[in-house]
Amino acid sequence: MTNHDLVRLKDAGTFPKVSLTEPNGRGYVLLAGEVDRRPPIGYFIESAAKKRLIADIKALLPTLKTHAAVEEATLFKALLIPPGRGAFLEKRPDVHIARYDVALLVRVTTPEEAATVAALPEFAAIEARMNEAAKHCYRMVGANLRRIGEVDHSRDGVFLLNYFFAADETQNLAVWDYTAGWFQDQTGLDNSVLTRPLDQQGARYTIINHCRWDSLSDIVPSLLFKRSFGRYVLAHFEANDTAAIPILYRLA
Repeated sequence: MTNHDLVRLKDAGTFPKVSLTEPNGRGYVLLAGEVDRRPPIGYFIESAAKKRLIADIKALLPTLKTHAAVEEATLFKALLIPPGRGAFLEKRPDVHIARYDVALLVRVTTPEEAATVAALPEFAAIEARMNEAAKHCYRMVGANLRRIGEVDHSRDGVFLLNYFFAADETQNLAVWDYTAGWFQDQTGLDNSVLTRPLDQQGARYTIINHCRWDSLSDIVPSLLFKRSFGRYVLAHFEANDTAAIPILYRLA
């Protein structure tokens, strides 16, 4: 076995293969910051600093959206940040565990234009404000690599940003392909956009997945009470030296 081969666990069960559509050809700019530190379900309590940051970013977004390459700019705030580091990350203490409770995701016409948008003074003003308020910040310029369907940002719901870290990108993608069918089958997931950083050398995470459910009841019970989530999804991540660091958000 090479480090690119997918390790399949014989006793983990089987689920349908993920149903994908073509990548959308879009670029993405993600700006995420850790402002408040709360217990996993305590993010409904927001500090005054976080409220000011959200208000300031909202005030700056209309100018950014006027740029021709910007199709959409969506601001999120954390709803639930699960605890834990996971077995693979226990061996990698150098990896920053994502606890970003404020995140801005900008969809851009092309990956090439995404780098242009990230360099705009309008985006720089937002980034400077985020850096001022947050303990840790992360910016990623990326391109869509896998897609189940587009994520609807026109109405609130439960939005996932899953920050993956893996020993090998190819293996990370292979295990994502293998386990994504579980989410379609067990949670009714019909949308997902997987983004790969354009600058792999400077990336903090290997890939970032983004998707949406209507409510917590659509996703949380499956994660808590379905044994196959641990035996199939988490076990395959661990066997393939891959860690998922999920954060659930709502629209800010």
